[in-house]
Amino acid sequence: MKKIQFTIEINAPKEKVWEALWKDENYRNWCAVFHEGSHYKSDLQEGSKIYFLGPENSGMFGIVEKNVPFEKMHFLHKGEFKNGEEQGENYGLEAIEQYDLEEKDATTSLSVTMNSPEEYLGYFTDTFPKALEKVKEIAEKN
Repeated sequence: MKKIQFTIEINAPKEKVWEALWKDENYRNWCAVFHEGSHYKSDLQEGSKIYFLGPENSGMFGIVEKNVPFEKMHFLHKGEFKNGEEQGENYGLEAIEQYDLEEKDATTSLSVTMNSPEEYLGYFTDTFPKALEKVKEIAEKN
């Protein structure tokens, strides 16, 4: 796994950026950049399970490690989810995905830190900036 980080400056308060990230319809909008029909199932409370799913309801599952509203949302991915079942916890402790927001003068800096398997580095390096541009577009228009 290799740690990668993406940062974008958004001309909106952190509350709008948070809503752009985690409100269901907005999440589906920006995550469509990765896979059309992507969504999550969770109450997003610390310690809760979260399922990151595609339109066929398969994907990954994990735990919400940290949720500080308008500041931090951190996940630990645990394993794959297929055919309505968790496929075992085989991702290890380094399978992180973290969203951190910091507001200064009505501009919010959004940083995403994640560990990626080597074979997906090119994909995430190419696609994540496009997804963050969608988050920016959603937050700045609302």
